[in-house]
Amino acid sequence: MSQAPLVLVDGSSYLYRAFHALPPLTNSKGMPTGAVKGVLNMLRSLRKQYPDSPFAVVFDAKGGTFRDEMYAEYKANRPSMPDDMRVQIEPLHASVKALGFPLLCVEGVEADDVIGTLARSSAAATRPVVISTGDKDMAQLVDAHITLVNTMSGSSMDIEGVKEKFGVAPEQIIDLLALMGDSSDNIPGVKGVGEKTAVGLLVGVNGGIKELYENLDLVPSLPIRGAKTLPAKLLEHKELAFLSYQLATIKVDVPLEVGLDDLHLGEPDRETLLQLYTELEFKGWIDEVQRENKRLELAPPPAATPDAEAPPVAVAEPVAPVEAAYETILDKARFDVWLQKLKDAELFAFDTETTGVDAQQAQLVGLSFAVKPHEAAYIPLAHDYEGAPQQLDRELVLNALKPLLEDPNKAKVGQHAKYDINILANCAGITVRGVAFDTMLESYVLNSTATRHDMDSLAKKYLDHTTIGFTDIAGKGAKQLTFNQIHLDKAGPYAAEDADITLRLHHKLHAELAALPSLASVLSDIEMPLVPVLARIEREGALVDADLLKIQSGELGDKMDALEREAIELAGEPFNLGSPRQLGAILYDKFGLPVLKKTPRGQPSTAEEALEALAEEGFPLPKVLMQYRSMSKLKSTYTDRLPEQINPRTGRIHTSYQQAVAATGRLSSSDPNLQNIPVRTAEGRRIRQAFIAAPGYKLLAADYSQIELRIMAHLAKDEGLLSAFRNGLDVHTATAAEVFKVELGDVTSDQRRSAKAINFGLIYGMGAKKLGKDIGVDSKTAKAYIDVYFARYPGVRDYMERTRKQAADQGYVETLFGRRLYLPTIHSNRPQERAGAERTAINAPMQGTAADIIKRAMVTVDNWLASTALDARVILQVHDELVLEVREDLVEQVAQEIRVHMSGAAQLDVPLVVDVGVGANWDEAH
Repeated sequence: MSQAPLVLVDGSSYLYRAFHALPPLTNSKGMPTGAVKGVLNMLRSLRKQYPDSPFAVVFDAKGGTFRDEMYAEYKANRPSMPDDMRVQIEPLHASVKALGFPLLCVEGVEADDVIGTLARSSAAATRPVVISTGDKDMAQLVDAHITLVNTMSGSSMDIEGVKEKFGVAPEQIIDLLALMGDSSDNIPGVKGVGEKTAVGLLVGVNGGIKELYENLDLVPSLPIRGAKTLPAKLLEHKELAFLSYQLATIKVDVPLEVGLDDLHLGEPDRETLLQLYTELEFKGWIDEVQRENKRLELAPPPAATPDAEAPPVAVAEPVAPVEAAYETILDKARFDVWLQKLKDAELFAFDTETTGVDAQQAQLVGLSFAVKPHEAAYIPLAHDYEGAPQQLDRELVLNALKPLLEDPNKAKVGQHAKYDINILANCAGITVRGVAFDTMLESYVLNSTATRHDMDSLAKKYLDHTTIGFTDIAGKGAKQLTFNQIHLDKAGPYAAEDADITLRLHHKLHAELAALPSLASVLSDIEMPLVPVLARIEREGALVDADLLKIQSGELGDKMDALEREAIELAGEPFNLGSPRQLGAILYDKFGLPVLKKTPRGQPSTAEEALEALAEEGFPLPKVLMQYRSMSKLKSTYTDRLPEQINPRTGRIHTSYQQAVAATGRLSSSDPNLQNIPVRTAEGRRIRQAFIAAPGYKLLAADYSQIELRIMAHLAKDEGLLSAFRNGLDVHTATAAEVFKVELGDVTSDQRRSAKAINFGLIYGMGAKKLGKDIGVDSKTAKAYIDVYFARYPGVRDYMERTRKQAADQGYVETLFGRRLYLPTIHSNRPQERAGAERTAINAPMQGTAADIIKRAMVTVDNWLASTALDARVILQVHDELVLEVREDLVEQVAQEIRVHMSGAAQLDVPLVVDVGVGANWDEAH
């Protein structure tokens, strides 16, 4: 059996490559973590590839090396290590050790020398060696026993591979570097000799630089460009050539304190890994370590060996975990006990288990409750697998729970409670009231960017607890079970844990929010009152005309066919418009278009942003491709898909509104996403025509007018903007008059359009270059417009500077109502990241305040509709707009009241104006 190879990892090489090649990644505290993750990913991959191999991961030690003494300019042109990379070295080294890899750093030499020494020692013992590196210098070590692999690219290199790549044998690599030099290490080489010339010289003399200098008379006759002048160059720089040879030579005799027998992979130190991964916020790996810990805890102890007495081992006294008291209720007596517990509790947590994730179609399988930490129960109602035990009567349970669940004075807490509210309304006719807290929203309000807000993530972050995963009990893929098919011995603990963790999370998060009154107010006054409102909107749903969508789908298909023909004609050959590879070959290889955008891996991009940039440069094919993609997206996402999403029970489409996704507080919508239907294109507006009112009803759309600019005026306290809004002026026209120095009545439509771009562009942090591109002027002119704008509206500039400073000082900004947006990259050493955080800091208070206002308006409107019992209901919320379905004879009354309630949702220094439209479909109403 062949021996497993010794694997030597060039840690320093991969640290640099991971840092520069991979997208930047930071944890919630702004600490860079991307390079650590990249290198650890590579090591984990190697460990799987070589499970039986000895390993060493080698890094450069601090300080200089013997090469610096030989040549003071060695590596002198290298920029200093970026701070964002430097801070990752310590956690990377700690993680490597905790994973069980031997880690070597030897002072006075480079990582290459340590690797070279170990590689040659192993090869001398005829043990195969694999060197994992991206450094070309290592090619000099390749021989019959030593191979290079590049784990990031997946390539490998043996003797023939070196010859193919470099044109010379491994034993000539040092000579090659000595002649051509190495700019990355500042190895001088021979001036005027590049790689091709160096290869030609070495091949021509069939040797190294020693043989070359002994046979300079042969050089002029070699088939090399400028061969006649080369001997003089070589003689002039002979001293540098031999110095370069010494600098490029990897030492293979470094005295080491470890031998080959010491390089064994150790068992991972899981406790240390958990600490490191938690700090670095590598959630997937945290879960992996936790699962492995659980597996080891559950594994039986190894059998004792009778003929060998084990030495005594000192065992630390374990800290006894809190035992969870979970039960599955199958008899009336235990149900009555728990019913009384719920009645007696000041607050209880509840959760539903269902057959799916769509709250409008899933069926109720069971309920779980918790009244105090670590004590919870699951009441199964509909488990129907073969051999399932008898469960309590469904109607008996639901009738008994209904008064408690509907009691507005009985406080309850849920995790993503909107889902459970809808399930109980749809499946049991129970209108849940009294949901005082939602742990998803408590976490979201506390810090929207610190973590995902699902239960598993929150349990890990706030309780250091790894929950039972759904796939752990249900399986994965096509064979995954629905909850009713899962045996109660697994389903019961899983469901009870959901309720228990919800209650424990609430206790933790509520205490943290209590110390921050402004955030507690955002939760109690905005987010929690909105939960039942959104639940009702989701259950109402929107009526769509499936036949009209089918017609539109056919028309879009025809337009796509025409655009495809046009694209192929422009390309001069048939190609797959959906293939990035084929498209890239045509755009960049065939036509040689400029590479304006690149992928994270450095390849020319064919993404929308790249096509848009090329189209703006006047190239016709990218413009056609953008049109094609736009049509394709509308067709696949909306005209084809929406009819499939009509609920067979209601005949309507039911989107799901997400409260805890957008960092600024804005609602988002999914399944389907109705907030991304474009309104600036005729095709997009036509899709809105398919959203129709029921017979005898109209759709009423109420939309805040220029709400973010009004919020800007309020926050900036700029008298010019305040005056324009207070006097009912069109703010874009007013801005155009100021910027272009004309009278209000003389503002042209083009000037107003440019002023609109300025107004909105500045609050989104747009610079002169982007503004100039948007309004069709050069950057210098755009900069002049911006300067005039700030001169006319100095309060806006003051607000921006004030906000940047506040964000840097405290790490977050706030909305008018006290919602915080944390900015983890505001102190980043990367200018681009820091500038992005500053732009977010300026915009977030406006966007977040607008989100808060529309949420407050939704609650106000919902309360008004409930109190009047008018035949009208909100069916959609999109950005700053509410869409209602209203009985025809009530349209005028509702329109008048909607204006009052929405405009009164906040008190600003300028009026909140609400535009109302009415129509038979959404497009008409909007």
